[in-house]
Order: sequence, then C-alpha cells, then structure tokens
Amino acid sequence: MTSRRRLKIFTGNANPQLAGEIAQYLGVSLGAAQVGRFSDGEIQVKINESVRGADVFIIQPTCSPVNEHIMELLIMVDAVRRASARRITAVLPYYGYARQDRKTRARDPITAKLIANLLFASGTRRVITMDLHAGQIQGFFDIPVDHLPGVPILAQYFLQQKLRDVIVVSPDLGGVTRARDLAERIGAPIAIIDKRRPEPNVAEIMNIIGDVNDRNVIMIDDIIDTAGTIVQGAKALKDWGARDIYICCTHPVLSGPALKRLEEAPVKEVLVTNTIPVPPEKIIPKMKVLSVAPLLGEAIIRIHEDLSVSKLFDT
Repeated sequence: MTSRRRLKIFTGNANPQLAGEIAQYLGVSLGAAQVGRFSDGEIQVKINESVRGADVFIIQPTCSPVNEHIMELLIMVDAVRRASARRITAVLPYYGYARQDRKTRARDPITAKLIANLLFASGTRRVITMDLHAGQIQGFFDIPVDHLPGVPILAQYFLQQKLRDVIVVSPDLGGVTRARDLAERIGAPIAIIDKRRPEPNVAEIMNIIGDVNDRNVIMIDDIIDTAGTIVQGAKALKDWGARDIYICCTHPVLSGPALKRLEEAPVKEVLVTNTIPVPPEKIIPKMKVLSVAPLLGEAIIRIHEDLSVSKLFDT
C-alpha cells in the first residue's frame, strides 16, 4: 500500500524554479527526469526513476515558447503513463491557449478545448491550474480540475501594505468577479473600466463606472500580455483623478512592448506572481514577484491525501 501512495514531482523546462520551490515546500526531491532535444528539434524525455504505482504531479506552465512547453508536458505524461504511474496530475499554473475559448467569428478555433482534449488523450487524469482566462474552461475537461485563484495571494500583499482610500478597478467587464473578490478581501469598493476590443491586443476605453477621484487604485487582471489594455486604463484613471495606481495580475506573460509600456506608465507598482517565470531582464524597478509555490504545494498535498482543496480558500 505504501508504494501506491508515493508522491512524485516532475517538471519540464517551463518553470523549473517554481517546481523546485514546490518540491521544497512539500519536503520531497524533484523527480529525476531529462527533457532535452534530438538533433532535429524533437523533444526527448527520459524518466530516470521508477514511478510504478506513484501519484505523479508534472509541473509545467504552458508559457512561451508555448508549443514547446505543451509538447514537453504531453510527452512527459505519456512517459509516466507507460511507466505505470497510478495517477497523473498536470499542474499548469498558467494554462496557455485559453484566450480562444469560444467562437467569436465564423471559422474560429476553440483552442482551450483542444488543449483539454490533448491532455486527456495523453493520459492526464487530473489538472491543477490557476486563474483561467474564463472559469467555464473547467467544463472543457472530462476529468477533475482544481482551479486555484491568485486573488488571495495578491490580497494578502495589499493588506500588509495598509493602503488607505483604496478602490479596486476591473479593466473590463469580464474581470468584475475577480475585482469584487479582491475588493471584498481587502474591504474596498470596486469600479469598472468600460472598454471595447475591436481586435486582439487593441482596446478602446469608453467610460469608467465608479468614483476613482482622489483614491488609491488597484487594477487587477488575470494576464498582462502586451500591457496595452492595462496601461491605457491606468492613464484613463489618472485623467479621472486617481492618486497612486497599483497594477496586479496572476500571469505575467509580458510579450512585445509590455516592459517599455509598464516602465513609462503612471503606476507606482506592478505586482505579479511566478506562475510564469520572470527572468531578471524582465523585472523592472517598480515590479514585485510573489511566489505561488505554497498555494500549489498545499493543493498538491491535499489532492495526494484525498483532502478538500476548497478549504484552502474559505474566508
């Protein structure tokens, strides 16, 4: 029975530092695995220890380069499945391809569902992820999904800062639930930026619903990609009389002109987590990175021991 309850943590090349922090939190060693390349670029995976009868967790956010990291994850899952692992859980702190979660135009793909299908086909039997772009993506899976919120980590930080006259702002209508969750945790009202998006990564701000005049503002989003939307929002909030502006998100994708925009934006602080690795060259002076390792580690141990994961978020 003991062998059937063994816990194994493996990682690909997406975020080995986070995987190491999680393993340290759990008091276990990272599994012995090599994820390399053949000379033609094909991914080669070697699992260098027995996983027979083990409860295997593979930590691999599908961040840039997205396609490489997705294939690494699928091949690692296939490897441990064929090595007779008892259960395989994919831990995706960041779930890539989630932004295409419905058809908005004719002939659009639904990539969030496609990735769910690929994970299941590879042998994944449970998924842990954080702050999906849309909560209903959980329904794309025919296996259990533990959807962990990043808001409690961000809220804890802002409570420690003891800011006064705070208002939480959602940069769009779709993020209202997330903004309300943060506002309730820190005891603040909310406001909403009314915008339209004529095409991807382009936003036009129409109005601000709520009173931000002479208030410290916390803008929260799930992803900062090119930072165009959130920086545009920050400028509009300044024009509407906001004091200090804090930007926070769970997933710092930070592609293209994001860093330049954030450096030049009228914001006091940019708060992100390490669901996606933030290399030193991407850390600007006003940026702080919080670790999600304790949260993911606690979720992993609770799943391994068949305990409730939802208890982690009871307030």
